[in-house]
Amino acid sequence: MTKITHAVAKSDDGTVQITFTIPYSIVKESQNKVVEDFAKTAEIAGFRKGKAPIDKVKEKIEPNTLIEKSLGQILPKALGEVITQNKLKPAIYPKFEVIKANTDEDWQVRAITCELPEVNLGDYKKIIKEESHSVPSDGTSRDKKEQEVIKTLLNAVEINVPKILVDEEVNSRLSNLLERIEKLGLTLEGYLASTGKTPQALREEYGTQAKNTITLDLILNKISTEEKIQISEEQINDALKAVSADPKLFEKLNTPEQRLLIKGVLLRRGALDYLVSLL
Repeated sequence: MTKITHAVAKSDDGTVQITFTIPYSIVKESQNKVVEDFAKTAEIAGFRKGKAPIDKVKEKIEPNTLIEKSLGQILPKALGEVITQNKLKPAIYPKFEVIKANTDEDWQVRAITCELPEVNLGDYKKIIKEESHSVPSDGTSRDKKEQEVIKTLLNAVEINVPKILVDEEVNSRLSNLLERIEKLGLTLEGYLASTGKTPQALREEYGTQAKNTITLDLILNKISTEEKIQISEEQINDALKAVSADPKLFEKLNTPEQRLLIKGVLLRRGALDYLVSLL
């Protein structure tokens, strides 16, 4: 029986590369399904809607669209099987890249994702108390104590953050920046000129910030587990209400995915509060 084969390669930073080889017989079967679906609603001159011959319908489909739709039917199941077989724990949904998609030849597709790195905290309580000895326990603002804890954690705990995670965060920050600049009626070139930065310098700056943010999140997640910090459903509700005074907005944001994100934020906040209390 013809099957999709795969090869998995892992990098030291947790990046996972999966290369799929898809027999053309499977590709062709998927393409036929895609064309049949298009044919149901296709409007082609000389034929009633949904009644055009398959070959005529296929001619109207852009090659890239056919490739994308065909792989959309094939890859989710193939990816699931690879994850199960190799006991992978992807941190993000993979980015797919078509390597080869020629007619009458097996196709090759590369998927790139990553697994979260191990976090070795060491004796973090002792480190916080010793490294933050310069911060008086009284008379110091909460913010200053918090910043000292964060600085100490980033200096003391080394984590090999996957490059793909950093790149994704950098791209998100750059996208948000561009959106804000455009709302002000400015251009990116104008913004860079006003700040005296080059595109490369800006990306490097965001890269450092992104790596520190991800590192801190991983550390605080680990500490919240170590300290058995608990977040109740009521706390999640309160957080949701705080950002959505409008009941309709509350209902819109009150999804399992959003609640899980908020729980993560509250767990990290709980961990940081605990560390600050050690000072």
